[in-house]
Amino acid sequence: MMILSGLSGKPSKCCPLRPSTRIQRELISSFPNGNFREIIDLQYLKRNYWTGPALRCKTLQIRHTTKCAFDASSRDLANDSAAEFPRIHVRDPYKRLGISKEASEDEIQSARNFLINRYAGHKDSVDAIEAAHDKIIMQKFYDRKNPKIDLKKKVREVNQSRVVQAIRSRFQTPSTKFIITALIAFLVLGVLTILFPTEEGPTLQVAVSLIATFYFIHDRLKSKLRAFLYGAGAFIFSWLLGTFLVVSVIPPVIKGLRGFEVTTSLITYILLWVSSTYLK
Repeated sequence: MMILSGLSGKPSKCCPLRPSTRIQRELISSFPNGNFREIIDLQYLKRNYWTGPALRCKTLQIRHTTKCAFDASSRDLANDSAAEFPRIHVRDPYKRLGISKEASEDEIQSARNFLINRYAGHKDSVDAIEAAHDKIIMQKFYDRKNPKIDLKKKVREVNQSRVVQAIRSRFQTPSTKFIITALIAFLVLGVLTILFPTEEGPTLQVAVSLIATFYFIHDRLKSKLRAFLYGAGAFIFSWLLGTFLVVSVIPPVIKGLRGFEVTTSLITYILLWVSSTYLK
């Protein structure tokens, strides 16, 4: 009794199994779409052949199945190369190549090469694939030469900046009733300033707007000190900013000697309304 690879059996009477060196042979078969390489271990085949009839049949069956499967795959590839590209009439070049608009140049080139190799036997399909590829490459080149400004991205970056976040943290939204009440008060002051301009300027209306700012801030925050500090600071800032805007940006609302003061007062009322209503 002799032991071989964990199996028990009697040695063959025809040809005894002797140790032999491992001999490998490489077979290369050429097909239209490439080469099929197979490395055969002759010692392995000889061992399989002499271990018994059952194993011999199994080995031959596996080899025959592999050959048939590869032949079928080769026939399928040949048929696909002559088939028509299913997205040949798609107008969007990205959809025609099956890629996204954010695809890199390497991904675009890989998609083009894959489709060209697959539909190489159909001229119209190849022309459609090449046209889509060329259009995408030209568009990429144009975008690099003429970059577009993404407004949504810029606005998002500004909103996420630390300065904007710090400013927004200083404001809060009160009730709708409070917003409407403060708005009506400053609108009345603005109308009075436009309808009744005086030689001294809208001094009275500006003084009333400062008092209204103190009142509304105190009504929200319930603190006299904060109402005084916020009101005085908001008034000084609003008047200086209004003066700067009238001098450099905004033309006077009304003509005359008091047009400058009236326009500055109107801008100040708007900024005071924002401060007295939303400042936290």
